[in-house]
Amino acid sequence: MQSASARQTVPPAVPQIAPLPAPVRPDPVRDRWAAPMRLAIAEAALAPATGDVPVGALVLGPDGEVIGRGHNEREAVGDPTAHAEVVAIREAAAKTGQWRLSGCTLVVTLEPCTMCAGAIVLSRIDRVVYGALDEKAGAAGSLFDVMRDRRLNHRPEVVPGVLADDCAEQLRAFFDTHR
Repeated sequence: MQSASARQTVPPAVPQIAPLPAPVRPDPVRDRWAAPMRLAIAEAALAPATGDVPVGALVLGPDGEVIGRGHNEREAVGDPTAHAEVVAIREAAAKTGQWRLSGCTLVVTLEPCTMCAGAIVLSRIDRVVYGALDEKAGAAGSLFDVMRDRRLNHRPEVVPGVLADDCAEQLRAFFDTHR
């Protein structure tokens, strides 16, 4: 016969339960721009066909209607100023017949560079919504902060990080195949 200490029972294994995902909290500042950013992402997808970096932009009129769209076309047209933002701003100005785009919002998949930030300020766009940060050339808060410079006569509202992961992944996938 076994002693009491030898007859110890092993407790049954406790089933492991996967941790619950972190709750997704609504972001009232960024969530309202998700649908237009998806359109900008779709616009960006047109750029690689000509060897251009996939950046897409939209200009929304005061009523939210798309009045300008563009994607990078530097390689396609041989123009160093053919960034998505500039292409979209030019189309919006042509459509409205106005160079002042007051009341408009620019939605772009990548943080604007200094050239584009200057064009945004000069066109009097009221708001810039962007996705991925551009730590090497960004001029909306990461490397420079041109658009919010108090010395300028116009300072648009800046909403960063809208669908940032989706925008960054589109760029990452492009550069993975072009290095």
